[in-house]
Amino acid sequence: MPLVFTLQEFIEKSLKEIVPEIHTDKVVLEPTKDISHGDLASNAAMVCAKMAGISPRELAAKLIEKIITHDAVVSAEIAGPGFINIKLKPSTLQNELNRILGSKSTYGSNTLGSGKSAQVEYVSTNPTGPMHIGHGRNAILGDTVASLLEKVGYCVTREYYVNDAGGQTIALARSAYVRYKEALDEPISDDDFDQDMYKGDYLKPTGIALAQKYGNSFLNKPEAEWFETVRLFAIEEMMNYIRHDLKSLGIAMEYASESALTKEGWVTKALKVLEAKGDVYTGVLEKPKGHQVDDWEEWPQTLFRATAFGDDIDRALQKSDGAWTYFAGDVGYHYYKISRNYDVLVNILGFDHVGYVKRLVSAVKALKADQSYAVKTCQMVNFSDNGQPVRMSKRAGTFVTIQQLVERVGKDAVRFMMISRHQDMVIDFDFKKAVEQSKDNLLFYIQYAHARVHSVLRHAAQIFGGLPKTESLECLNDEAELTLIKGLIQWPRVVTSAAHHLEPHRVTNYLYDLASLFHSLWNKGKDNTQLRFIDEKSPAQTAARLVLLQATVCIIAEGLNLLGITPVEEMR
Repeated sequence: MPLVFTLQEFIEKSLKEIVPEIHTDKVVLEPTKDISHGDLASNAAMVCAKMAGISPRELAAKLIEKIITHDAVVSAEIAGPGFINIKLKPSTLQNELNRILGSKSTYGSNTLGSGKSAQVEYVSTNPTGPMHIGHGRNAILGDTVASLLEKVGYCVTREYYVNDAGGQTIALARSAYVRYKEALDEPISDDDFDQDMYKGDYLKPTGIALAQKYGNSFLNKPEAEWFETVRLFAIEEMMNYIRHDLKSLGIAMEYASESALTKEGWVTKALKVLEAKGDVYTGVLEKPKGHQVDDWEEWPQTLFRATAFGDDIDRALQKSDGAWTYFAGDVGYHYYKISRNYDVLVNILGFDHVGYVKRLVSAVKALKADQSYAVKTCQMVNFSDNGQPVRMSKRAGTFVTIQQLVERVGKDAVRFMMISRHQDMVIDFDFKKAVEQSKDNLLFYIQYAHARVHSVLRHAAQIFGGLPKTESLECLNDEAELTLIKGLIQWPRVVTSAAHHLEPHRVTNYLYDLASLFHSLWNKGKDNTQLRFIDEKSPAQTAARLVLLQATVCIIAEGLNLLGITPVEEMR
């Protein structure tokens, strides 16, 4: 078990020895903010004092008596109102390097989700065209959240909900039909497209494919004769685009169709559950506040009692023509999710859906009160090209596709940039800066550290005819070396925290900080020859430092792989 987990477990066990009935779920063990205060800090006494019925400092004193008996600990002391600062033995830090190399890619793994399943729904864009760059953040955030959950033991299903039954697909079908006519050399103009239709050239190949398959059999025929065939054909063509775009980002998913689920009766099944609980009724909604709706009519509707589960208003389930509302489709889909008995459900939504969160949460609560369910919304990305804003509109057909973005800056740069900040923060993505080779480019800085280590290892292998064998790690006692080790041992804690909070940016931040620690040690060796990684006159010391480097490259590579990014061994 990694050192940080061993110590965390020891502290929690010690707390329960002091107060048997105490709860330790809020206890954390993390690096101190000031290295002079020690190596690790715990809030154990602060969060458990009330349960223990004593002051935080009094509980901290009792806990310290137990902590200092641990083999890894040099000392522990109370800080402020009751925090505990812990200093570790250098030998403990040195020996943890062997644990990292022995564990390799499993060092950051744990059993948090062992035996449990999770479903992560993300992307779920309307199938009306290729994915544009605005969809990228949602796709990559969702995919990385899924990878984090897998890393901590969950069996994860990645799923895309295809909205193939909405009004957008009606506009898509009519737009594709215009392109079909164009492919048959029929004259078309802007007048053939109304404001809801899609003018983009990306539909021209669909029009050609329709003409090749159906000839002129639909030409000048009533809409009722061609509509459904063209609609389904166009949706499948758009989904082919989307699958290709996702593949270019390194994403593979399962797909759930709204129309298929509706035909299978999942909306009806969900409503029966809600009706049985008294959460569906016939009522009249008030006119939306703050919106001018000239043709608003009050009429009895089938409503979900969403306010009973935390939503602001009750929600309509059926339209005036008897068709299900968009929300009703989502209720059916979420009941379909629940029926598959996932332990955890996660939704990743775009920021334009932030107002939709409460109604989804209320629906899931109503359908299954104890269902673990989390919704994350990701903010917008402002795209620019060498400082010039990139403007986009799918309906007008003026947008940059994911495929074009990947071709321009590469999959790895796209993935890293999209998760480099907390999902609630706007990202500024400049195409030029994304491939810039400088410290300001965080991915380059991390990859440069990874490549530098491999360069040293290759050089050492040439000098010694292979990597020298390690006899002892005691010589790794310089402050910069120990600081790098302290950074390495935090990897399991970072993975657990990122998975628990569903926040991949914690990993990108950690990797950047770790790369900074390595580069600092590298630069220190330039000024102090005794700290250089390779010393031909001292194979034993070189071997110890190469172990440190191997552990470093192991963690950096594992972090990048977790993010879906390929570590590089040489910078070109």
